[in-house]
Amino acid sequence: MKPSANVFIALGLSASLLMVSGCSSASGEGDVNTPSSSASVEGDVNTPTLDGGVQNYLGDYELVDQQYQTQTTVRLENNQRIMTTNALPNHDTGAFPNESNPNTISAQNVTWTFPLVPNFLGKSQNVYETGVALNGVKFEPGTDERVTCESGEVHPIEALQTVADLGMDFNNAHVQPNGAYHYHGISSLMVEIFSSDADLVHVGFARDGHLLYYSKSGKYSPSYKIGSGNRTGSGCLYTPRKGNAVDFGSVKDGALTDDWEYDASYGDLDECNGTTIDGIYSYLITNEFPYVSRCLMGEFAAEVRGGPGAP
Repeated sequence: MKPSANVFIALGLSASLLMVSGCSSASGEGDVNTPSSSASVEGDVNTPTLDGGVQNYLGDYELVDQQYQTQTTVRLENNQRIMTTNALPNHDTGAFPNESNPNTISAQNVTWTFPLVPNFLGKSQNVYETGVALNGVKFEPGTDERVTCESGEVHPIEALQTVADLGMDFNNAHVQPNGAYHYHGISSLMVEIFSSDADLVHVGFARDGHLLYYSKSGKYSPSYKIGSGNRTGSGCLYTPRKGNAVDFGSVKDGALTDDWEYDASYGDLDECNGTTIDGIYSYLITNEFPYVSRCLMGEFAAEVRGGPGAP
């Protein structure tokens, strides 16, 4: 499907959004917010309501979109944020299956549980599924596609690159074998739905309970850059599901995850693409690598591959 004009009317006539105020006592001011007893939003972060006012997603909410069959419910219970969702996006998607992605989008039965008050550890821990968008679609930045070298090296391929076609659509997303649609980067359609006049748009929840934001102005820059020197290994090829093997070459161009290195002096964000804004730690989804964080700074339950939304 191609983007239609009605997508840009946030939660339009085809959608309904019911909001119930949250029950946490924590609050924040300025650019970002934590759940409050009145579920209010202050400062530079807000999202629209049906009548054009300010709506936030820090308390209980239900998002139902009849056009796209999206069904997502969030409840705050026992110091946890619990999301149940069918993981269907509330916006247009590309055509699936396609030549490079043979899978069909299908409804899931997923429950996500986040701590309502995150426990910031300050130590990065790798994560595969970073978290989930407000609409119930998960963020999964990495891929399972690999370049394999005759000399034995194996390099993971980035989802957002132009050397090999991984079947991505215009939302920087594609579909897993079990039908789970998922984002590898930011979706401009999703941002448009949850956006307002503020620069920072609250777009989701990370596994550790911290919030995920997107800056429309690109206010925060990642601290990753392409490393020096050539890639290791010889005879390195990627063999797609269909077609001929792809040679990624030896020059680092960002198409492989190993091409990138973290340099704290290079940007505004830490190695997990996070920063503290007005005293509150949050993650930024960016238009540049790492796009969506590959690690988290807070405490979270151990991942089980095959968990929420995974094949």
